[in-house]
Amino acid sequence: MNKPSEQPKAIRLDKWLWAARFYKTRAIAKEMINGGKVHYNGQRAKSSKLAELDAVIKLRQGYDEKEIVIKKLSDQRQKATFAQTLYQETPESLAKRETYAEARRLNVLNNPAPDHKPDKKQRRQLIRFKES
Repeated sequence: MNKPSEQPKAIRLDKWLWAARFYKTRAIAKEMINGGKVHYNGQRAKSSKLAELDAVIKLRQGYDEKEIVIKKLSDQRQKATFAQTLYQETPESLAKRETYAEARRLNVLNNPAPDHKPDKKQRRQLIRFKES
């Protein structure tokens, strides 16, 4: 562990993602990295990869895909306000996420879920329609 005043030169990627509060545990961070959900400088990475300053990380969380740049290194998980100082999201990533969020919102409004399940007659009609 490092003292709060000193900053490590390099730190494991899974540990940095955990400290930056992208994932709740290091085990989940490691699972996401090994599952291909995290790319380091445009390439798939291993959890033991050393994260360095100004590296670009692309990660997927649910529907969102974020592209961030490492600004500070920390191996300790601290408050969320401090964790947000460890990275900066690229403007392209922010715009892309807003666009996708708006598209998801509009899709939900335009195609609402049905109020009820189809009855037997409607199911038969659907089957006939799909077969033709």
